Amino acid sequence: MKAKFLNVLTVCVVTLAVLSPGLVVFGIIWERHIELLESQNKTCEVNKTSAAIALTPQTENIPLPQTSIQASEQNLVNQMLTVTEQYKLGTILQWFFLLTPICVGLGIIFYDRYLVYRAAVLKEQVEMLERLWQQSIEQ
Repeated sequence: MKAKFLNVLTVCVVTLAVLSPGLVVFGIIWERHIELLESQNKTCEVNKTSAAIALTPQTENIPLPQTSIQASEQNLVNQMLTVTEQYKLGTILQWFFLLTPICVGLGIIFYDRYLVYRAAVLKEQVEMLERLWQQSIEQ
């Protein structure tokens, strides 16, 4: 029993050791990707704002149209929400790949313990039935 537990634990640790560098690299690349998207969104926002200012007439009596700026701000907010959702998805995938081997290992260990428990209960029941049978033969 201890040998099986040690083997399962060894497999889990080795699997974690093999997968952890990949997860670290995935995390670093994902963070860089998020930074790139944020910089692209900020650049797009600056370009849209400067284009809106350049297209508006430069008279002192007429105010700047706020609708195009508000629309671009709403678009930027939607894009930032999308980036945030992607980051959350990446984090969830990292935890999934990290916890899957651990959960499988624990499942195997608990199932093995359950089988040992069921075998012990069955053995006790068989012994009790054998004693009852022996008592009925003696009577």
